[in-house]
Amino acid sequence: MTNVEGFKGKSTFKLVDALYFTIISLCTIGYGDIVPCTNFTKVFTCLFLLVGVRFVDIMLNGLLTNVLDKQRAVLLSTMDDNKLNKVFDTYMIDAKQKRSRGRMKVMLALVVVAGTISICTIIVHEVEGLSWIDSFYLSVISVTTVGYGDKSFSTTAGRLTATVCLLISTLAVAKAFLFLTDLRMDRRNRRTTKWILQKKMDNEPLVAGLDNDPAVSKSDFVIYKLKEMGKIDEKDIAIISDQFNQQEFGKCERIPLVDIIGKL
Repeated sequence: MTNVEGFKGKSTFKLVDALYFTIISLCTIGYGDIVPCTNFTKVFTCLFLLVGVRFVDIMLNGLLTNVLDKQRAVLLSTMDDNKLNKVFDTYMIDAKQKRSRGRMKVMLALVVVAGTISICTIIVHEVEGLSWIDSFYLSVISVTTVGYGDKSFSTTAGRLTATVCLLISTLAVAKAFLFLTDLRMDRRNRRTTKWILQKKMDNEPLVAGLDNDPAVSKSDFVIYKLKEMGKIDEKDIAIISDQFNQQEFGKCERIPLVDIIGKL
């Protein structure tokens, strides 16, 4: 990638330029300040991106997830009987299940994005010599992977900064949107579940027919509601029933717990 004969654009330090071109390509920004200009480098770039984008996504996704998990662990470890407990419990931490809420995941990812944009803006202003508006503009179009090409990093120090900031920020933006989508889906699923649980039993024959018995047991009712919520279907029930029937106690309705431990 340091072979400048196969690329055209403004050059600084060969190794830095190669790293810079690699990162902005893998982050799908593509300012257009360094581009391949021969058939070989064009084909090589295509193959490199097809393989490299997925590889970098896997590697950095694990890294960012680990960082966010550590941040959540720190918040969980600070929970005690202080005045902030209500805030943590309502907006950030599910204390009963010892996990972070969806909105907290979104918030942490957005904090990383905002922090990266702020740091990148300051560095661009100092290193590239751009105005504060242009520095902020370049940072935002870079982090959001737009990269119009009217502004880009043109100094060695600026390109070194970009290789670090863009790796972190572009993935953080993707994570933020992913967490936001998960949060919306989770809220919609909770509303659907609540509606199903509150719905009146207007299809009694279906409920009674769960086990071909005119009466409905508690387990029948639970299975019926889970099926309505889309948590399970007939195939799941059949697989579990077959597993139970394959055991020695398959024909028994109730069996001691000690008899099934280690068998299922």
